[in-house]
Amino acid sequence: MRRALLSLIMAATVLSPIAAQAQDRGQRLDRGRATSEQRQAVSERRAQRVENRAQRQQARQAARADNREARQQVRQSNRQAQRSAVAQRQRGERGNRAGRPGSVYPQAWQGNPNDPALRRYQQLERQNQYRYGTREQRREIRREQRGDRRDWRQDRREDRRDWRRDRRDDRRDWRQDRRADRRDWRRDWDRRSWRNDRRYDWQGWRYRNRHIYRQSPYYAPYRNHRYSRFSVGLFLQPMFYNDRYWIGDPWQYRLPAAPAGTRWVRYYDDVILVDVYNGEVIDVIYDFFW
Repeated sequence: MRRALLSLIMAATVLSPIAAQAQDRGQRLDRGRATSEQRQAVSERRAQRVENRAQRQQARQAARADNREARQQVRQSNRQAQRSAVAQRQRGERGNRAGRPGSVYPQAWQGNPNDPALRRYQQLERQNQYRYGTREQRREIRREQRGDRRDWRQDRREDRRDWRRDRRDDRRDWRQDRRADRRDWRRDWDRRSWRNDRRYDWQGWRYRNRHIYRQSPYYAPYRNHRYSRFSVGLFLQPMFYNDRYWIGDPWQYRLPAAPAGTRWVRYYDDVILVDVYNGEVIDVIYDFFW
């Protein structure tokens, strides 16, 4: 009995996986049949959509072609109507040109001669004459126009020439005035004799305030440059009287204020009053600094 039961149990254990495999295989077959049917339905729907799209595109192309033909017909009809209207107007103008007068405006101007409308009237008169006049009249009008342009250009050249001449005269006058002013303040500077004025006793001030006149070493603008003694009437190079060597506060050293166009500058241990326009030395004090 026990042997029969054991044999049955063993047979059941052996057959159960086989049954499960058979069941799984059946389910897979059913699933495969379902997916193939779905794929076929999807492909059919896609084919239907492609066909519908092609039909709609064909319908659009046909409608566009019909609209294009209709527009072309409308354009042709409009062009024909315009051409007929232009031809009719030209025929009417040719018929009326023989009896048209030389001007549509009155021959005698009744307004004020200085009225701006007179020029406009003359322009319209010339245009009318040029349009409906003879060939000789047109040539005469062209000659007058060329003459007007020539006169206008000549007037413009003369105006520019006069303007340039006036500008040169103004510059010449300005230079002469500046020279005269410089001569005047130079004369005034010579007559002032500021060294005899007690306010500018720079020697006594230097004796009481030695530290003010002790300056840093002087660096010349050029390498290997040596000191040379300058006197009144000589000329300095521009690099020696640029703003690097200016004395900003002459009163600190009890020097008079520099006139317009001049500067007190340091040159080694000397102090020089120089004309900033041309570098001329106007006044000089030797061994001014310690």
